[in-house]
Amino acid sequence: MTVVMAATFAVACFCQERPAQHIVPKPFNVDASGPFTPPSPADFRGGTSLCPTGHTLEVNSRYLLLDGKPWLPVMGEFHYSRVPESEWEEELLKMKAAGVQIVATYIFWIHQEEVQGQFDWSGQRDLRHFIQLCAKHGLYVYPRLGPWAHGEARNGGFPDWLLTLGPTRRNTPRYMAEVATYYAQIATQLHGLLWKDGGPVIGIQLENEYATQEPDAGTNYIMALKRLAIENGIDVPLYSLTGWDNAVVPHGEFLPVYGGYPDAPWDASTTSLAPSETYMFRFRSRVAGNMGMMGGHGAATGNPSATTTPFFTAEMGGGIQDTYHRRPVISANDVAAMMPVMLGSGVNLYGTYMFQGGVNPEGRLSTLEESQATGYPTDVPVKSYDFQAPLGAFGLERLSLRKLKVFNYFLNDFGSLLAPMVTNPPAIQPKDPADLNVPRLSVRSNGRSGFVFFNNYVRGARMPARPRMQLRIKLQDSELLFPREPVNLPSGAYGLWPFHFDMDGIELRYATAQLMTKLDSPSGPIYVFVSTPGVPAEFALGQAASLSIGHDTSVRVDLKENVAYLHDTKPDLTSPMTITRQDGRAIRLLILTEQQAENCWKVRIDGQDRLLITSADLFSDGSRITLRSLGKREFRFSLFPGFGSGQRLVANSALRTAAFRNGLQEYTAELPPANASLTLHPIRRAGIAPAVPMGPAVSWRPHSVAAAPADATFQESAATWDLRVSWPRRTEISNLFLTVDYQGDVARLLTDGHLLIDDFYNGKRWQVGLRRYQVDGTVPPLTLQILPLRSDAPIFLEPAVRAGLPHTSQVDQLKAVGVVPQYQLQLEAH
Repeated sequence: MTVVMAATFAVACFCQERPAQHIVPKPFNVDASGPFTPPSPADFRGGTSLCPTGHTLEVNSRYLLLDGKPWLPVMGEFHYSRVPESEWEEELLKMKAAGVQIVATYIFWIHQEEVQGQFDWSGQRDLRHFIQLCAKHGLYVYPRLGPWAHGEARNGGFPDWLLTLGPTRRNTPRYMAEVATYYAQIATQLHGLLWKDGGPVIGIQLENEYATQEPDAGTNYIMALKRLAIENGIDVPLYSLTGWDNAVVPHGEFLPVYGGYPDAPWDASTTSLAPSETYMFRFRSRVAGNMGMMGGHGAATGNPSATTTPFFTAEMGGGIQDTYHRRPVISANDVAAMMPVMLGSGVNLYGTYMFQGGVNPEGRLSTLEESQATGYPTDVPVKSYDFQAPLGAFGLERLSLRKLKVFNYFLNDFGSLLAPMVTNPPAIQPKDPADLNVPRLSVRSNGRSGFVFFNNYVRGARMPARPRMQLRIKLQDSELLFPREPVNLPSGAYGLWPFHFDMDGIELRYATAQLMTKLDSPSGPIYVFVSTPGVPAEFALGQAASLSIGHDTSVRVDLKENVAYLHDTKPDLTSPMTITRQDGRAIRLLILTEQQAENCWKVRIDGQDRLLITSADLFSDGSRITLRSLGKREFRFSLFPGFGSGQRLVANSALRTAAFRNGLQEYTAELPPANASLTLHPIRRAGIAPAVPMGPAVSWRPHSVAAAPADATFQESAATWDLRVSWPRRTEISNLFLTVDYQGDVARLLTDGHLLIDDFYNGKRWQVGLRRYQVDGTVPPLTLQILPLRSDAPIFLEPAVRAGLPHTSQVDQLKAVGVVPQYQLQLEAH
């Protein structure tokens, strides 16, 4: 159906006049009418900003500039030394497919020089190769050099031998001499790969969580590190430090970066925590309470860095590392709901830690995990650093990746518009993180256009629905009542809505649907939106008299004062709306459901950006698209826009195509079943687990916490099984996952007495990819151990997990174990 707006309308200063016939609830007021102040030069001395190809990377007081244009990038953490080298490229491509543009990585000193004087930059410790792979696929790199890194590594990343030489993290001759040698080694790895050389390394972080203030420490030490880096040739546009927990950030020399996590596994509590500040907009400071006094060096204490440098993040939790005493289960919404909050708080670099999970490498002298036995506050698994990350330790793409991807794509395409915009708080705000009664929202605007960010989700809390929500945004030359009629915002909803948004010359007055991405097509641009669950998607188009609107017959168009209000718009991949201007130029609006958006991947095929919609995992190297599915050998996917005549997709299995409908092409393929098998033989029943010991007290916690069991405890008390796995030797099988459904304290998988991977029980099914453990194409004999969980163990489990445990003195139940093939379909255009 096409509606032609032929009448003449008076220009309205308001989006809508109040209806006279009924009482309208009072809208929430946001004042964005103040003068829009352009950013000032950043009070920051960076390195070389010009690269040999003529590109520039600079920073002002508000945002980054790439080639002189605002840039709001997406960053994700990937510890190369915790993932086998053979898997790096695939995992990087998965990150890129999810919209990540910058790869941050810790360099752990103990992983590179565990034995003094014997540096190892080979295999999965080959930093240079890792960065070269990033460059190959157009990813920028942000190494975090340390020398102290943390990252739940042994000694925070310090080699044991370094601790025997005297004080560390101070500007003392002996320590700094070792740091100089270490930095020189890193510089060799980075040689020719820095931005100034035309490489992908755009910045570095020095130290981490550093707050010591003494004569040979503090600024003195931090500036000595920067001088060392520069003297070794590590000249980069950006130098940063973590800014939380009263951190030392020398003014004008570093960009502070911030973070926040959905839970705090370092906390001593063995019960659910109070609502976290990470789900509340930050209008007064850059604070996240669960990371200590985050931003304590900034506006709250008078350090000018908080107002003269941009609001950047490096550690927004993509999950959390379970500790022995505290084992929260992080949901996809726990992770994704933080993103609109931080963007609405003014963040102009969103960094997720971790984006890619991992496994600690083998140590020559010891295991390489953080532990209370080595003087650190928590015990973490010996091997696993899965982190419940969007990409798991064995490469599985979790739902959190799909939810973050929706926001990442928005930033990829529209971040340059958002970056200059300033934050405007509503007139009424929650008084603290526990205040769940006041709606949580923010407006970023340039005084004329902008985005509304809202969050009605808090981990561990039941947020009330917000009936009849409406905003009145005061702009520089008008007011906007948004939306025209109040809407009910469901519990758990979060996202962003645009207003006064320019769609290639067509004004979108507002939309109650989330803007996701844009496709450039031969017939004109396609704007892709995501419906907010429970909220009708309404689009208000300005200058309606000059527009022709083609839409489905179910869409209701209401005309008022030269504005066309499109109601009853339904998500439909086969029915995009077409809006044509008087000059004949047209755009299309495509509305997706939340699930469709999460299953939507932006891919480039045959020189054109397209959407590939599938529930399978996906990555692409630019010429080949790989789909992977765990346990499902039938693949279904759709392509929009589909191929015209003379074009087709080919795959490693026969593709079946359905009818071509309004630009959407649907495909199915079925792979032959894999003949994988597992045999399980019990070796030993569980013994009585000993009482859980408590670790040493630390000054900042109210009491000590439970300590992880020693290796000898497993030999004495763990239930043990022998596992034999047959691997189907077929190219369409990319991996084989051992799945273990159990109840217990700690599970471990070994071969010939050697620990491969471990797991602190948190109620989730344990999944282990076996591909990396193959020897000559076969999986060696495996040993599974499950240590009983005592009913009196002083640990935190999610309430629902705790409630599901049997009422016995201890539990060591193996409910099910099996192997599940991961099928692989590869696509190419011909």
